[in-house]
Amino acid sequence: MNDVAITTLLIVTLFLLLGSGVWIGLTLAGVAWIGMELFSSRPAGDAMAVTVWGTASSWTLTALPLFIWMGEILFRTRLSESMFRGLAPWVERLPGRLLHTNVIGCTIFAAVSGSSAATCATIGKMTLPELGKRGYPEDITIGSLAGAGTLGLLIPPSIIMIVYGVTADVSIARLFVAGIIPGIVLACLFSGYLAVWSLLNKQRIPVPDQVLSFTQKLHESRHLIPVVLLIAGVLGSIYTGVATATEAAAVGVVGSLLLSALQRSLNWTTFRESLMGATRLYCMIALILAGAAFLTLSMGYIGLPRNLAEYVRSLGLSPFMLMIALAVFYIILGSFLDGISMVVLTMGVILPTVQAAGFDLVWFGIFIVVVVEMAQITPPVGFNLFVLQGMTGKEITWIARVTMPFFFLMCGMVLLLWFVPQIATWLPSKM
Repeated sequence: MNDVAITTLLIVTLFLLLGSGVWIGLTLAGVAWIGMELFSSRPAGDAMAVTVWGTASSWTLTALPLFIWMGEILFRTRLSESMFRGLAPWVERLPGRLLHTNVIGCTIFAAVSGSSAATCATIGKMTLPELGKRGYPEDITIGSLAGAGTLGLLIPPSIIMIVYGVTADVSIARLFVAGIIPGIVLACLFSGYLAVWSLLNKQRIPVPDQVLSFTQKLHESRHLIPVVLLIAGVLGSIYTGVATATEAAAVGVVGSLLLSALQRSLNWTTFRESLMGATRLYCMIALILAGAAFLTLSMGYIGLPRNLAEYVRSLGLSPFMLMIALAVFYIILGSFLDGISMVVLTMGVILPTVQAAGFDLVWFGIFIVVVVEMAQITPPVGFNLFVLQGMTGKEITWIARVTMPFFFLMCGMVLLLWFVPQIATWLPSKM
């Protein structure tokens, strides 16, 4: 069989298994086993055992369950209520007023969580009831939360960045640093859109309940101290070189436990629930990573990545056209797979191509994260859409529709990264 026939067979098998409800990790491993058994001379069982063990025992990957656990602990504290009380007074004079708490809250919480879904759910539990009580429009409230919730992937620490760093063999610390400026720029784009929308729809924005003095605003800001200290502890330990990403994740877990204890929300029940929630999520991710690593090895033995890279080069695409093609590819793929699966499933094939095109792998990592963010709000498998559907009871098509402006803002962010790559590369170059 030629490469096209082999690729078609494996892709059809992959989607048949996914469509039948088989777990993603087992699907990836199964397709890899079929490919290696039928189209290579190496024993598939031996290769699978070595690859799965090597992936599961990676020290770098240890940061992943720790960051997930940190997010689970914070999810069960009163941190979100404190954040709203600290942020609300400072946005009263901006066009859109309290709508900006969605964006600012997600930006801040993203710096102590590595998950888009956790960011969206935690900030949503805080802002949706408060904004609804004050009479803010439901469509822009939910749409802005869905869009801003994706910042949990871009602003470090980020689970997707850890996964990309492991699969692409790129420094996770450099990726974390590279995500700071793009995350802030994207948050500013979201807030800018909210300001413009509010100026065009002034009648839909309720009048403020009260106007606080500067002294009163400072007094309310004391509620932000715990989250600022936690961010400083986690990110500061990485950027000063005191700790690796894995060690900083441990700092975050200890800090979140201390916060929970100080807020009197730490008890045996919340501790056990946070630990079990993190364990379930990490086991799912680890299975996907192991299956994807085996699939990457299998495709390497078959020769598909090399042949695909040669085919793409033969098309004579300019680097810009290649970037556009990859963005479209990932947006389509994101309509059916979650972000982690997208990254680990495609890196073995895509990396040789982007390296041949001369892309900086740190820049490409940020590009991938932004495109995966877009997939978080793209139906039918947009995780943030599912989270908000569960929280609001709205139809997922309605949620997707009110989120579309933020999807297009992310498209603009992709173009901005291309034309001004220093947004992602300047800060890591100073390390």
